[in-house]
Amino acid sequence: MQRHWLTYALITTLFWGAWGALTGLSSARGFPDTLVYVVWALTMIPPAVVVLARAGWRLQRDRRAMVQGLTVGLLGAGGQMLLFRAVESGPAYLIFPIVSLSPAVTIALSFGLLGERTGRLGVAGIVLALCALPLFDFQPGQQGQSLGLWFLLALIVMAAWGLQAYFLKTANNAASAESIFFYMTVSALLCIPVALWMTDFSRPIPWGWDGPGLAAAIQVLNAIGALTLVYAFRHGQALVVSPLVNAGAPLLTALASMAMSGTAPGGTKLAGVALALLAALLLALQPEKEVP
Repeated sequence: MQRHWLTYALITTLFWGAWGALTGLSSARGFPDTLVYVVWALTMIPPAVVVLARAGWRLQRDRRAMVQGLTVGLLGAGGQMLLFRAVESGPAYLIFPIVSLSPAVTIALSFGLLGERTGRLGVAGIVLALCALPLFDFQPGQQGQSLGLWFLLALIVMAAWGLQAYFLKTANNAASAESIFFYMTVSALLCIPVALWMTDFSRPIPWGWDGPGLAAAIQVLNAIGALTLVYAFRHGQALVVSPLVNAGAPLLTALASMAMSGTAPGGTKLAGVALALLAALLLALQPEKEVP
């Protein structure tokens, strides 16, 4: 049986894993995260043009395709804008574990509304993936934090990205993958003014290779991964693709970061790596089931 979804999901995992290991280089050299978003939005353009050209420039312009595609894009881009604000006002070591649970939203919606099902291996893989995700960013021993705006924003981002993956699946029933990615690109570009407004231009910003040049080289990995993710959701079940990619990419990021730094991860991250590796294996081995 052909498993195109797995091929695309693994490509996304590979590109996003490499992107995760390198993306911090831009901010470490003084390039603001908000401007990194701007560069990422611009790197979405070349893949969108390439796939549209290969599809004969057939862009679906009906209302359903436009609404679905823009919804997917705006949930992702809007969630990123809120994440910027959350990190400014709250602890990243608590925010990112909360946001990482977004596949739980996707799984619940796919199970309840789309009728997607999987076997025992798939269920075990999903559970292990959900357990692994918060461990990659959780830092034990940190001082307690009072709940505030950051907690609400983290929950909203988690819900937004979980909904994004769900709508990415439903959008594939309404439009071609090429059209969906085009509208995702448009959504990302529409949020550029917000990112610029959030940028503190009073601080020194590198504008050469250490700034937009390095960011573009790294963010194109994210853009290509986003494209192959659309195809993964087109051919596979959302409740399997979402946890596989969301657990697999941090796994590769952790392994790449270990190789680059020459250090071993702490106890919680090491546990996350082990759980994610086992989860990815189980999800990949689970035979496909037809959606009723």
